[in-house]
Amino acid sequence: MTITKLSKLTLTMGVGLTLAACGADSGSTDSSKDAEGFDASQTINVISREDGSGTRGAFTEITGVLVEDGDNETDNTYSAATIQNSTSGVMTTVAGDPASIGYISLGSLDDSVKAVKIEGIEATAETVQDNSYAIARPFNIAHNGELSEVAQDFWSYIMSAEGQEIVVGEGYVEAVTDAPAYEAAEGMSGNISVVGSTSVTPVMEVLVEGYTALNPDVTIDVTSNGSSAGMTAAMDGSADIGMASRELKDEELESLTAESIAIDGIAVITNTENSIEDLTMEQVRQIFTGEVTTWDEIAK
Repeated sequence: MTITKLSKLTLTMGVGLTLAACGADSGSTDSSKDAEGFDASQTINVISREDGSGTRGAFTEITGVLVEDGDNETDNTYSAATIQNSTSGVMTTVAGDPASIGYISLGSLDDSVKAVKIEGIEATAETVQDNSYAIARPFNIAHNGELSEVAQDFWSYIMSAEGQEIVVGEGYVEAVTDAPAYEAAEGMSGNISVVGSTSVTPVMEVLVEGYTALNPDVTIDVTSNGSSAGMTAAMDGSADIGMASRELKDEELESLTAESIAIDGIAVITNTENSIEDLTMEQVRQIFTGEVTTWDEIAK
């Protein structure tokens, strides 16, 4: 009698252990992950730029995150968004977080992150040029009053055929077609201060390299601290030239002379592990305002 009970107990324990093992095995396959191994149940981590960023200003306006009501504007960027103060900060954060999403200048895009399509259109210089890619903005430079001789010469170089060739070579769309050739003046020397957008800075630094190769006695200092700071510096005269990765505001245009040097797309970026390939403009707006908070809401 005792042996029978013991046998039953052993059998029951064995079945229980087998079921537990099966349960453990079945749990090893996470049903929340898609065919590519991405867990779409994750909360979306929104990465945005700081107030005053030209990229943020252009992005929120184009995508509808910024709502205008007469003279009033409301930026509805998700209150739980992580704020980064530079393009590189956004890229580093997104590259290190599979659940994150952000936006950067198209010209800064590299393999560390993935640019998603918008309404089925890839973010490329070609789609920006033909206006099929929806999220694009100008790169502007501005100055207050009359430029010094050397600063005016650098400005002319930027808008020349040689300068616009650099713009295209860096992945942007030229702002000037059939630009005139640059005519270097002999004996050009002096210092130039350029201040502003972190998005414009990379192409500006290449333009500086090209110009100073032709004019080695000219020193150009580039400070990358945001579009609004650049416009302020140009207005108060602490910089010769300001950079903005957005259209200038009416109050800025009252005292500044501005010109577009390039047209740039704004790439919406995710981590390379994210299987989402395409977003609508409405989905972008919903994500960056916090109306949609998990990736499976997009994947449905």
